[in-house]
Amino acid sequence: MNKITIIGAGLAGSLLSVYLAKKGFAVDIYERRTDMRKTNIDGGKSINLALSTRGIHALKEIGMYDEIKKIALPMYGRMIHSLNGETQLQPYGKDKSEYINSISRSELNKMLMDLAETHPEVKFHFNMRCTGLDFNSNEIHFHDELGNKPVNIKSEAAIAADGATSAVRMEMLKIPGFNFSQEYENYGYKELTMPAGQNGSFQMEKNALHIWPRGSFMLIALPNIDGSFTCTLFLAYHKSSGAENSFDSLVSNEEVMQFFERNFPDVIPLIPHLAENFFENPIGNLITVKCYPWSIDGKVVLLGDSAHAMVPFFGQGMNAAFEDCTYLSEIIDANYPPNLYSRTGFINGGQSGFNWDTIFSQFQMLRKRDADSIADLARENFIEMRDLVTQPRYQLKKKIEAELYKKFPERFIPKYSMVTFHRFPYSAALIRGKIQEKILNELSENKKDLDEIDWQKAEKIVSYMLPPMKSGKD
Repeated sequence: MNKITIIGAGLAGSLLSVYLAKKGFAVDIYERRTDMRKTNIDGGKSINLALSTRGIHALKEIGMYDEIKKIALPMYGRMIHSLNGETQLQPYGKDKSEYINSISRSELNKMLMDLAETHPEVKFHFNMRCTGLDFNSNEIHFHDELGNKPVNIKSEAAIAADGATSAVRMEMLKIPGFNFSQEYENYGYKELTMPAGQNGSFQMEKNALHIWPRGSFMLIALPNIDGSFTCTLFLAYHKSSGAENSFDSLVSNEEVMQFFERNFPDVIPLIPHLAENFFENPIGNLITVKCYPWSIDGKVVLLGDSAHAMVPFFGQGMNAAFEDCTYLSEIIDANYPPNLYSRTGFINGGQSGFNWDTIFSQFQMLRKRDADSIADLARENFIEMRDLVTQPRYQLKKKIEAELYKKFPERFIPKYSMVTFHRFPYSAALIRGKIQEKILNELSENKKDLDEIDWQKAEKIVSYMLPPMKSGKD
């Protein structure tokens, strides 16, 4: 039986192990942390996840989506909170059939682990920190954190799903020709908890992603099934960067309360002991990682955040990682159709019967451009969320966009919809999104209302600049 080593038991690693086990692979998963099902970890360092079409597709393929739905809450749009306390819902999709789902990162991860362990072929090894790889001998080096001893294992092929600070990627940096860039935002994030109201009630609209946009910074809140909200403050680290508001200016309870009184007064009554809550959790980092190649001679491949970490402002980090798993599975099947192998071994060519170099090469060629595209889209969306959503011109363009989507559903698909509610390549969403933004700018120039839009002109422009797209739902 072919054995695969996965480094990292997070969301992508756990999901991928199920894909592989269903194909008959034996899978060993090595994780540097303890088993999160037994110990609470990552408190205050995770941003609630927004599960959408790409991630849902992967969960359906492994037969888990129906269970996941039980811990997810639909969010139909952005609820914008103004400084004076007024709210406005900006729908995500064309109707209520298009929504994203708020879900707990840890609960989802635990459920994926549990599912993986229903397959005898999958074995988890916790408290095993990867310390290096020997690309010549296919040996992976770990340190057993509990036993305080080195552990070396041989692997036919390794898949690194060990996150934005990937130890495997650090080893690949030593190889000539490996291109790598990482860019930290001057912004960090801090998590706060808004508890449920009486009898587990929600203190705000539960089916929305709440945003308090304040120009150069913002607060967001996502609902949890217990009635609470996970709030995240995105704010510059330092005043020295030119930011008027920053984390380094919030060092006392009094400063925190004054900051919220100025910027988020409606939040204060909803979070008891707000200042104390503020200092309970660390400040998280926001980073974009790009690198290439993702694979070395078919011996190891990077997947998910280890290959393409991104900022969270399009809600696609998990969804993109899950889509990586989907495409890697499809590439395996395209090269070795399921009827050519079984749980007792593989039939075609080579010592082990499997050419991982071909598979990993095809995977990275397919995904690299799209990974770079969604990273760029995510950074763009930060500006939109924290600043543009309150501007009249932006709001008019969103109304025009919705009308164009109704009139030309195969040609003018909003960028957000292409990314979130379809499975079009991210690169296509980036390219068409720029074209559509030019169209919206032209149609909305010097206009204040939909009644002023020249729809005949719109039809000509859309027909000329945007060829039809096939459905990206599947």
